[in-house]
Amino acid sequence: MKTINYVLTGLGGQGILFMTKVLATTALNKGYNILGAETHGMAQRGGSVVSHLRIGEARSSLIRAGAADFLLSMDESEAYRYLPYLKKGGKLFANAPSKRFPDKRVAAYIEKNNIESRAMEAAKKAMELGSPRSTNLAMVAFYAAFGYGPLTSDDLRATVDDMSPGSFKKTNLNIFDACYETGRQMI
Repeated sequence: MKTINYVLTGLGGQGILFMTKVLATTALNKGYNILGAETHGMAQRGGSVVSHLRIGEARSSLIRAGAADFLLSMDESEAYRYLPYLKKGGKLFANAPSKRFPDKRVAAYIEKNNIESRAMEAAKKAMELGSPRSTNLAMVAFYAAFGYGPLTSDDLRATVDDMSPGSFKKTNLNIFDACYETGRQMI
């Protein structure tokens, strides 16, 4: 299998490490090899957090600039900061208003590099669904709706089902399903 590279970004407290865990666990459940690395920086003070996840036969856990297949960002500014990690033709998913994303100042770069960008206000959606702390799960489901990469929506949903404690299982699955549907409506 060709190595698939994910860069996940956001700010401290937004659940980047949980998102990485969902993707990594799903990959392991499918029998794939994984490598990962995390940078926390000033995470406890709302600083930048970035996680690298490599699925396949990678030799290093870090993803170099221009090599990521996917960038999932919990924060619009962090999406722009880590945009150089995406390869030409990469896919960008951001927690941002879809009608004004990407910002016109980076639109030329995105177009020049044939990057497909998608955005959903995941925080707003999670709040509407009664679980603002599940914004990260909303982003995973949104990404899953587009059917890219080796991890299917059914695989990711099954991992969420397995990982969720009993008291949160129903809420987490409802958020996953609703945000998956939001993504499907954008296709």
